[in-house]
Amino acid sequence: MKVFIVGANGQIGKHLTSMLKESSEHQVRAMVRSEEQAETLKRSGIETALANLEGTVHEIAEAAKGCDAIVFTAGSGGKTGADKTLLVDLDGAAKTIEAAEKAGIQRFIMISVLQAHHRENWNEAIKPYFVAKHYADKILERSSLTYTIIRPGGLLNEPGTGKIKAAENLERGTIPREDVAATVAAALSEERTFRRSFDLLSGETAIAEAIKAI
Repeated sequence: MKVFIVGANGQIGKHLTSMLKESSEHQVRAMVRSEEQAETLKRSGIETALANLEGTVHEIAEAAKGCDAIVFTAGSGGKTGADKTLLVDLDGAAKTIEAAEKAGIQRFIMISVLQAHHRENWNEAIKPYFVAKHYADKILERSSLTYTIIRPGGLLNEPGTGKIKAAENLERGTIPREDVAATVAAALSEERTFRRSFDLLSGETAIAEAIKAI
C-alpha cells in the first residue's frame, strides 16, 4: 500500500514516515510545503510531493494521486492562534478528505485528539483545537471513505513501548508519539479499524492485538 502522509514534518509524521519507509508492506510519499523540506527527505530516500493545506483541494489531490491511503497527521502547532487552527486543523483536514475522494483514494486515517467526540471533556485552554478536530472528524465520518479516526491522549517524546490501550472512551492519559505512529501503521490494513474511531493511550497490550480487539 502506498501511503500519502499529510504532516510528514510533524513529530508523529516523522516517526510514521520512517516506519513506512522501512516497511516491507507499505511505501510512503510525504507531503511537504517547501523545496527545502523536500530535499531533506529525498536525501533519506523518501518520495515527496509539494502541497499546502492552505492551497486548493486540486493541489492536494494531485500531490496524492497514485497513492492507496492518506494519513492526516498535520497540525497548526501550539504557538499559532485560533485562525491557523481553523485553516489547518479543520479546513485543511476537510480539503484533504475532499482531495482523497477526488483522487479516488479510499483509505483515510485521521489523527484527532482524546475525547474530541465529547464536548463536555474538552480542555478549555485549547478549546479551538478541540472544536476543529471534532468537526473535521464529523466530516470524515460522513464521507464515502474507509476511515479510521485515532484520538491519542497527551503526546510524549519518550521512546515507544509498543503497548497501548485502545477503546471508544478512555480517561485522560498519555502516549509516546512513536506508539501513535506505530498504531497508524498497524491500522492501515486492519479491517477491525475500518470506519471506526477510538481513543488511544499507553497500555499493557501489544499494538496489533489491541486494535484487533476494538
